[in-house]
Amino acid sequence: MTRKKVKLAFIVNDASRKATYKKRKKGLMKKVGELSTLCGIDACAIIYSPYDPQPEVWPSPIGVQRVLAKFRRMPELEQSKKMVNQDSFLRQRILKTKEQVKKQSKDNREKEITQVMFQCLSAGKILPNISMVDLNDLAWLIDQNLKDINRRVEILTKKAQSQAQIVAPLVSDVAAKIEEKEEGCHGNGLDLDMNIDVMEKQNWFTNLLNSGGGDEALPFGDVNHQNGFWPNPFFQ
Repeated sequence: MTRKKVKLAFIVNDASRKATYKKRKKGLMKKVGELSTLCGIDACAIIYSPYDPQPEVWPSPIGVQRVLAKFRRMPELEQSKKMVNQDSFLRQRILKTKEQVKKQSKDNREKEITQVMFQCLSAGKILPNISMVDLNDLAWLIDQNLKDINRRVEILTKKAQSQAQIVAPLVSDVAAKIEEKEEGCHGNGLDLDMNIDVMEKQNWFTNLLNSGGGDEALPFGDVNHQNGFWPNPFFQ
């Protein structure tokens, strides 16, 4: 269950205001202690209230005096550099909220004009009920989209060119190696033919042994077979 947002305004009811004070004072002291422990910094808190006869301090009176003394030793300009009171804090909040509203209004306007642009593209013409302000904003949006498209095209073109520069030397190296191999094959053509011939003879002899002799004819003639011995197919 989400927490209900608290309205930052003075609590009129005395009992509710006192209960809120006690609860938030305890939470504030806890947060100051956590900040000092986790971040290793010097911090203190002094709280005056109509409900307590003496101000409540954290971590101790001596600790508060030490932090205040360190603060007073700083130059006056440094002391007030990040000092915030209620008025300045509210001014900062108002300024930040105005900037957020301005940004959101700009985003909403851009979405609205984008929708108008798609409606015009679907209809194939400019809609008749568009004002001059909308036309100016529409022209600006179209110009921005065109610039974005041209920028993306330029990026992709540069990327393709860089990839082509990388691939071109590799292709040249591969082509050169293929040409070298082809030249080597042409130069040793006789050796390749002899090797192929030996392989054919080996395959024939293996098949002959596997078939148990059979009636298969010798590929080199059967003259030696008629004389009573088998030829050696590797030394013909």
